[in-house]
Amino acid sequence: MNISPQHWVAFNTLVTHEVRRFIRIWPQTLLPPAITMTLYFIIFGNLIGSRIGVMSGFNYIDYIAPGIIMMSVINNAYANVASSFFSAKFQNHIEELLIAPIPNYLILAGYVAGGAARGLLVGIIVTCVALFFTALPVQHIFMTILIVFLSAILFALGGFINGIYAKSFDQIAIIPTFILTPLTYLGGVFYSISLLPDFWQNVSLANPILYMVNAFRYTMLGVSDIPIATAFSIIILCIVGMVWLALRLLNKGTGLRH
Repeated sequence: MNISPQHWVAFNTLVTHEVRRFIRIWPQTLLPPAITMTLYFIIFGNLIGSRIGVMSGFNYIDYIAPGIIMMSVINNAYANVASSFFSAKFQNHIEELLIAPIPNYLILAGYVAGGAARGLLVGIIVTCVALFFTALPVQHIFMTILIVFLSAILFALGGFINGIYAKSFDQIAIIPTFILTPLTYLGGVFYSISLLPDFWQNVSLANPILYMVNAFRYTMLGVSDIPIATAFSIIILCIVGMVWLALRLLNKGTGLRH
């Protein structure tokens, strides 16, 4: 794929704009996740965790820490792209991108990179918060970085698709509230699915967040409810499918051309 210098400039400009946007409003984008996740560690990790005891051979706070970090990455990567892309539609400056000589795949890549950047930055912040509560051992550092990066990309893509379909700010909030949040809480963040009856274990396997949380937990603690190869395969397949869908919608002008 041959990308001209002009296209690289356009891509870098879009990514820079997205990063500067969420950094400029850091009290809304970076501070709330840090406060929320601190409360998770205090309430679930210290207060409740001391009563739960050990899970899968680890103290409860150590067990849930990777899931809480992953939850923050997922939510923020998704929210950044969904809100930013819809705002571009709402304010009509998305038209400037559509008529510019920029390939649609670079528009998609620019927004996704910006969303992934916010997800990764929030993940780093939450990891620093977690170090006040637990030691956070990392057994596979390369795989840790890879799974966080892939998860941020996947949910940035999800936010892009939500932004394409949304016709109001209310519709931006529907997916996180009624789909993303339940899937996150039921994705093994706070428990092992081995505690569930067989039927609900099988149902849980349809939740893509389960694979991300368990893959990330494996890279840090060495334990997982899901085979690590299966988890990575599912995540990569989901990314490929969502890239195809996002580009198809963008090329058709779905939600963009009236």
